[in-house]
Amino acid sequence: MRILHTADWHFGRTLEGRSRMAEQEAFVDELVEIVKKEQIDVILVAGDVFDSVNPPAAAERLFYESLARLSDKGRRPVAVISGNHDHPDRISAARTLMYEHNIFLFGRPQASVCRIDVPSCGETMMLAPLAYPSESRLAELLSSDCEETTLRDRYDDRIRALLAAMAASFTVETVNVAMSHLYVAGGHTSDSERPIEVGGAYTVAAESLPKTAQYVALGHLHRPQDVKRAETAARYSGSPLAYSFSEAGHAKSVTVVDVHPGGAAKVAEIPLASGKPLVRWKATEGLAQVYRWCEEGRDRSSWIDLEIHVTEPLTMEEIDRLRKLHSGFVHIRPVFPNRVEEAGKMSREPLSLEEMFHRFYERQTGGQTPDEELVRLFLELAAEEEKEGGEE
Repeated sequence: MRILHTADWHFGRTLEGRSRMAEQEAFVDELVEIVKKEQIDVILVAGDVFDSVNPPAAAERLFYESLARLSDKGRRPVAVISGNHDHPDRISAARTLMYEHNIFLFGRPQASVCRIDVPSCGETMMLAPLAYPSESRLAELLSSDCEETTLRDRYDDRIRALLAAMAASFTVETVNVAMSHLYVAGGHTSDSERPIEVGGAYTVAAESLPKTAQYVALGHLHRPQDVKRAETAARYSGSPLAYSFSEAGHAKSVTVVDVHPGGAAKVAEIPLASGKPLVRWKATEGLAQVYRWCEEGRDRSSWIDLEIHVTEPLTMEEIDRLRKLHSGFVHIRPVFPNRVEEAGKMSREPLSLEEMFHRFYERQTGGQTPDEELVRLFLELAAEEEKEGGEE
């Protein structure tokens, strides 16, 4: 049996207000081609198909069109669980209709196993699909103790028990797979994931994943990675697109798993080419260097986070020219190295509130100076706060 594991599509997500829909559509096209070329028998989608519980209509349309294309009129089973970004009932709303097309949708966590007969290889998968299991979605109070360590232990115990209960239905005649959307301790995170744990409370130990599963397909972390210390093959497939500049330079992929009943899983990574790269530019030579890079066509089809060293604030005309030269500029952050250096050399003598605000503003903006109106407003707010505090 050949399984394709993917997750974290985040349909409907934008980048600082810029639509990613065209890139997401290109990903689906590429995924359909990979599925055909690699002769995939089953597709597993490990949560966060949408970026919010109330996605735009275009995102929902893309999701359902994707399922239709991937399932190939029911010839290829597709199983989807909800993630922490998804509304569980929205994911499972079309479950009855989709079941007729060999598409299996799981919105809320429950301890039941799905038997999937796979006609293309003549084998059967026993799938343990644990949709994103928060306390609220489990409809359980795991602990009345607010201590983080206690809650983490209770949560880990509960998830371990749920997975073990489902794994009890695994057999030697079937391909046995678990799928969930959660954070396993030790995984590498990025800024584009919305935390699913309170502090470290919603964390699962790698050893809690069912060792009788031949493969554990995970979602949530956007960097493709194996789960270390797991007692079986377990992996995050990662997101198909880079969704924050913390993922700049990360290679995106889907995971293909070859496995037969009773055998060990063979895991391979297939790189993705769709989606614009997210890159960082650091122009230490100022505007002239940025203009030169644009004329050279550098990173023409990328989203760019630009840090530019200047001696004076950029004018609106200069910013407008930069955006016309390259439509991919997302952030344009001026840095004033001389001012930052001068501030660092100043003595640590007691400062007035106004002076402290000036220095804070310069650090936050790379050396810019706040205007008089902003300073006045800050001092007025600070005075009001001090007055209210003295009256308590």
